[in-house]
Amino acid sequence: MIGKNYLSYSGKSSYSFYMVRAHAYSRYARDAASLLGERILIARRQRRWSQRELAERAGIAVPTLRKVEKGDLGVTLGTAFEVAALAGVPLFDNDADRLSADLDRTVARGALLPQRVRPRNRPVRDDF
Repeated sequence: MIGKNYLSYSGKSSYSFYMVRAHAYSRYARDAASLLGERILIARRQRRWSQRELAERAGIAVPTLRKVEKGDLGVTLGTAFEVAALAGVPLFDNDADRLSADLDRTVARGALLPQRVRPRNRPVRDDF
């Protein structure tokens, strides 16, 4: 079983032991994280920064930077994006104005969609 074990204290001498399972990510997500990590590694080396230097600039620990560079999907999205930005790795578009325009268009498209999505209550009719 893949996962991490945790022991938690829930008050009045009551301890509970539970296991958090690792999330099964799609191949696409794993490949995207690996690609981003590899690009960050290359950009860091091109700038002649050590892992320690980039980690300090990002405000993270060196082991966390190693995880980002290896494409570990357990690292927060904000951390990965911040490290990429500091290393000069483009995420969507190099032009900040174009990125803002894309964001505005996407938000406008989302505003046209319903606020909530309700599950369909009617049964599936597959007796054709």
